[in-house]
Amino acid sequence: MTKDHHESALRILALGVGNTLLTDEAAGPLAVTLFEGSHGAALGVTCLDVGTLGFPLAAEIGAADALIVFDAARFGTMPGTVRALEGAEMDHFVRSGSLSVHEVGLRDLMDMARLSEDLPRYRALVGIEPGEIGWGLEPSADVAAAIPQAVEIAAEIVARWRAEAPEAAA
Repeated sequence: MTKDHHESALRILALGVGNTLLTDEAAGPLAVTLFEGSHGAALGVTCLDVGTLGFPLAAEIGAADALIVFDAARFGTMPGTVRALEGAEMDHFVRSGSLSVHEVGLRDLMDMARLSEDLPRYRALVGIEPGEIGWGLEPSADVAAAIPQAVEIAAEIVARWRAEAPEAAA
């Protein structure tokens, strides 16, 4: 299924990836929930808390022109560090192996989109370095403090994508 590039609006999908029962693993769902409440509607972004991923998401990703993924991601930095990786940098990170808590599922979904020629033109991983991954309903203080920063970074990326999109020039 290829995208109709004649549509006037950039279709942006934001995914929150993670298990809300595992402390810092909940960073993605918590971030997408905050993003949806503070920016989603204003920026015209469809937001989904997708848990720990699954192949049914391939169709959602394939239908999007742009994709933001919020997730706990292992960068080898201090807990609570936020990094945004876009385009090829995101692709490399996702394919590099054991750096992201969900690298296999996300890698598979991105490869499916690539093979079906439905890879979103714009894509970014907004990752938060976890400190603790264990049973618990609350993230660590470092990760909790980083979530608003991750949300603002994603909002800036979406605003830039909207300004850069070919439709914006029309």
